[in-house]
Amino acid sequence: MSFSIKATIRAWLLPEHRLSCRPRLWAAIVDELERRGHHRHETGVFLLGVDRAGRREVTDSVFYDDLDSNAYSSGVCILHGDAFAKLWTLCRERQLSVVADVHTHPGAAYQSASDKANPMIATSGHIAIIVPDFARSGASSGELGVFEYRGQHQWTDRSGQKDRFFYRGFWS
Repeated sequence: MSFSIKATIRAWLLPEHRLSCRPRLWAAIVDELERRGHHRHETGVFLLGVDRAGRREVTDSVFYDDLDSNAYSSGVCILHGDAFAKLWTLCRERQLSVVADVHTHPGAAYQSASDKANPMIATSGHIAIIVPDFARSGASSGELGVFEYRGQHQWTDRSGQKDRFFYRGFWS
């Protein structure tokens, strides 16, 4: 019963959000990105969860280097093909899907030419989030870059509406 009340209130208060994550889970993910990057290189994570009528809820995560031990060896996030086979196997086992991906940048949360040309999941509607400053000290949510893939290497920048598009509050 409490879930339906919570879902109803969330839908009423935040009718436009497409992605949500519980605050503690989001904080743990960002802290782990910072730890794995050692303030020296990019790190990344796939956010796993469920999609309910176009609203994605993050319930779990898997870090790039857990899928590919060489994911950060160049200083930027690069996954090789077998990492995706492992990812899809994990998704099947956990009965979840990839709802977004997150990676860090050394400075601002802009989308690089490489990010634009090489989406981690090249499916229209996929959400990519960039955390600035290698996630140092949790990087405030106001600094996040939030981008939605439209296909054909085209993206929509949702950063200006990130708090409505990507919700990390009490009602998650």
